[in-house]
Amino acid sequence: MYEGEAATSASDVTVVLVHGAWADGSSWTRVIGPLAAEGVRTIAAPLPLTSLADDVAALDRTLERAAGPVVLAGHAYAGAVIAATRAEKVRALVYVAALAPDDGETVADVFYGATPHPQAPALAPDAHGLIYLPDDAFAAAFAPNASAEERAVLAAVQRPISPACITVPVERPLWKDRPTWFLVAEQDRMIAHETQLFMARRMKAQVRSHPVDHMPTVTASAVVVEIIREAVAAVR
Repeated sequence: MYEGEAATSASDVTVVLVHGAWADGSSWTRVIGPLAAEGVRTIAAPLPLTSLADDVAALDRTLERAAGPVVLAGHAYAGAVIAATRAEKVRALVYVAALAPDDGETVADVFYGATPHPQAPALAPDAHGLIYLPDDAFAAAFAPNASAEERAVLAAVQRPISPACITVPVERPLWKDRPTWFLVAEQDRMIAHETQLFMARRMKAQVRSHPVDHMPTVTASAVVVEIIREAVAAVR
């Protein structure tokens, strides 16, 4: 508890959920429902995925709307975004198979830090300078444990990401100054399992490792809800 901070209840805490590349706020649907049923306020922050600076600005606008202390959860690329905010109301961070570059590193540095999975997609910008995920990658790597219907929705709503999001060195990340939890996805084919473990240990995070794919918010939502509950309880 920070100096001068009064005790809070779970209902006083707001959980802000931040999607990663090739996703949108709907990727948190199965997480939002159970938390809302428990009386926990939730907001899904929409990112433009046009640059890291744009995404941090978008997150900060969402955080302005969040009442009380905040547990900030980010999936995949959003790990870099949630660590770049300087909002004082953020009391804890939750990384869901997320990327956590350190001071001076880029997202690409950590993303490409290990040998990619054999089924990981080849990624390249299109004629507009945006990176889309190939349709077959949703089954092969992005969400292999999802149903065909779930993968169809993920592919239909995907938001492309700009290289400007992943090639800019970050400043001192917030995870150095806040308690942090990390859900390591053991079956992840997008972000190498060993990369996630390296980042989580470097962060000194509370590590929760599970045999889940890259999109546990869709395919193993109970695991994600549980780790967020832990963070909320710690903030209380």
